[in-house]
Amino acid sequence: MQQDSANRKEDSNVAMSDCEGQTMDDSASAASSMEVTDRIASLEQRVQMQEDEIQLLKSALADVVRRLNLSEEQHTVGTRKGPTKARPMIATLPLRPTVNNGTVLPKKGTLPSPSGSGSRKDASMPTNKSLSCLSGSTRLLYFPLSTVRRANSNEHVGTLTRKDSGDSKSNRTRAGSTGSNSSGKRTSESKQKDPVFNAEEGYVKMYLKGRPITMYMPKDLVDSYCLEAKADLPHKKLKLDWVYGYRGRDCRSNLYLLPTGETVYFIASVVVLYNVDEQLQRHYTGHTDDIKCLAVHPDKITIATGQVAGTSCDGKQLAPHVRVWDSVSLNTLHVLGTGFFDRALVCLAFSKSNGGNTLCVVDDSNDHVLSVWDWQREDRLAEVKCSNESVFATDFHPTDSNIIVTCGKSHLYFWTLERSTLVKKQGLFEKQEKPKFVLCATFSENGDTITGDSSGNILVWGKGTNRISQAIQGAHEGSVFALCMLRNGTLVSGGKDRKLISWDGAYQQIQMVEVPELFGPIRTIAEGRGESVLIGTTKNFVLQGSLDGEFIPITQGHTDELWGLAIHPVKAQFLTCGHDRQVSLWDSSSHHPLWIKNLEDAAQSAGFHPSGAVVAIGTQTGRWLVLDADSKDLVTVHTDGNEQLSVIHYGPDGNFLAIGSHDNYIYIYAVSESGRKYNRVGKCSGHSSFITHLDWSVDSQYLVSNSGDYEILYWIPSVCKQVVSMETTRDISWSTCTCTLAFQVFGLWPDGSDGTDINAVCRSNDSRLLVTGDDFGKVHLFSYPCSQFRAPSHVYGGHSSHVTNVNFLFDDSFLVSTGGKDMSVMQWRIV
Repeated sequence: MQQDSANRKEDSNVAMSDCEGQTMDDSASAASSMEVTDRIASLEQRVQMQEDEIQLLKSALADVVRRLNLSEEQHTVGTRKGPTKARPMIATLPLRPTVNNGTVLPKKGTLPSPSGSGSRKDASMPTNKSLSCLSGSTRLLYFPLSTVRRANSNEHVGTLTRKDSGDSKSNRTRAGSTGSNSSGKRTSESKQKDPVFNAEEGYVKMYLKGRPITMYMPKDLVDSYCLEAKADLPHKKLKLDWVYGYRGRDCRSNLYLLPTGETVYFIASVVVLYNVDEQLQRHYTGHTDDIKCLAVHPDKITIATGQVAGTSCDGKQLAPHVRVWDSVSLNTLHVLGTGFFDRALVCLAFSKSNGGNTLCVVDDSNDHVLSVWDWQREDRLAEVKCSNESVFATDFHPTDSNIIVTCGKSHLYFWTLERSTLVKKQGLFEKQEKPKFVLCATFSENGDTITGDSSGNILVWGKGTNRISQAIQGAHEGSVFALCMLRNGTLVSGGKDRKLISWDGAYQQIQMVEVPELFGPIRTIAEGRGESVLIGTTKNFVLQGSLDGEFIPITQGHTDELWGLAIHPVKAQFLTCGHDRQVSLWDSSSHHPLWIKNLEDAAQSAGFHPSGAVVAIGTQTGRWLVLDADSKDLVTVHTDGNEQLSVIHYGPDGNFLAIGSHDNYIYIYAVSESGRKYNRVGKCSGHSSFITHLDWSVDSQYLVSNSGDYEILYWIPSVCKQVVSMETTRDISWSTCTCTLAFQVFGLWPDGSDGTDINAVCRSNDSRLLVTGDDFGKVHLFSYPCSQFRAPSHVYGGHSSHVTNVNFLFDDSFLVSTGGKDMSVMQWRIV
């Protein structure tokens, strides 16, 4: 068989090289002595040969599947030479007549064959069709390669929408869909096939991207099951209880203290109103995608927030807009600019001198349009192209509502509103060296404009002029990111050097304090109560303190894409980890981290030992480590492969650890000494794509796994052997339910789904609820079991990126969800 494979590979290479040779220039063609007709005949012959080779390859691969359990050596050769080396082909070949959890089921009334009867039939039809389509056109040279995608094969998987190395959501929309795009994955697909129930065999077959997935149900359900029965909505609902994190890395002027004592800021698509003294949060959830800017009205009650353009779950574009809302009732008062703004809103501000009746906004279009609005009437008063470079800040003059200042890359502009026109005056740097970026602006009590720039200088611009009246050279080492004028006339500046400096009315330095490196550079400053100051940092901390003393974090979170989530088995704690290499153990009651540890590698997955004594962390490099859950000390570290470890789960009895990798293997370790000693048992090989999810049986004897090409395989992990008998696996009780492909959960898949829309699923500990996190920033709550097609759910927004993980706390009191690129962690109360 190995020799046959080698011959086939050589012939394929010859055929491909012939195809490539035909695209060369005329000199290469002239080297051939054949006439055009002879060449065409030769190519037709090669097409026929390659079609035959494809059939043989399919047959051989099916044979490998059938023999998977004969020997470890054959097993390894079959899977590594087939699926891994030839991933692009496997993604599009109909490998089996029915994808039945890794086994080949012959159709009723036929004898089993290596490739399966259905597969043979599908393979032969396109062959004849492709040969009859041959002509003298040079386009036929590429035809043999394209026929690998069978238009009329019932197992045509347009399929792996993730890159096989599997990386992230940005790579998800791949080969199979012809007109699909990342923002509207479902709109271009043809009508989805409905699931089919086979009462004789006791299975439901559903389709993802045209690929059949067969899921066997427990025997005692076969007689009573009805596919058309309607599922009920869950008896419980979710209420957003706490949002962990803050967006300081790439947003400015987004932190304020309200008279109610609440600190207001945003992350993802949620505005958080956090009362630090009472340890209570309220949330404004009117936005549908990332919030980028925030402004507080002079009345300190009305708030305006601006969001980016988004995409709904059905692929429709959601326009960027500004929402003006009441911070007491959390009711939306007005929505501005739908259809006018482009891409996103980057900064906005209320006027101060006319009762706050006007609002200025800058969008993220190429021209960064500045517009002025009578927000109560939702009427646009004026608009102008501000700059084709980045704009970082805008604000109204405190005593003249017709004067607006904008600053950004290589510019500072003073705008005057005259009737419906905005007239521009450019700030003149004259003898002062012009900075690359003017990063922030505020106003003094006498109406002077004060700016901070990338050269570390603070410049004062005389009231009503566009010239510099005073300069503080080298106020900071590096960029001045933030300026805040306190009520008592003291100016406070913060910069990349992590220093917070106060200046008197003559711009002489009063005090200076340096923020610890852990918290990062200062991004924004807000006045707190009394002498206190609030700081937002680029490492997504919100700090509270004073220039006299130290600063303590009141909010913190992750700074890069977030994937790993693990729930403590007996305490109200959970652990998160992500691509920022940070591992955080959180107390769900106090909402503060118990500890934070930084790793050498980006983290991808996590799982607690059933004792709760240790937690295992999987990284993106194939390395995994075990930490003491109390002290965060390193217990052990191992490496398996060099690809990301997507899932890491201990068995319920704590004696085994299973690690699912993007190299298509599941690595099994024997565990002893309460999770402190590990011995490798082996690896389960049989998947033809990366491992996505794992679940253990209640008795820790079996393992079920899902992969990137929608396979469901079963294993005996203690010996790393695959179980192919459905009679053995269909009645197994599973300790957890995190696999997205299983009979008990298939009702969660929406119409037209491409198989990657659902990133995570979790069953509640009382087995009555099922929750999912999807690619559209939504958390769905279903009843469990969820084994009826198109099951209804309660849907919750808040995340502005793909929801990467969801899990219930050990006592089902709360649910935790993690956002990918929005870097937020949300805690939901079950009500």
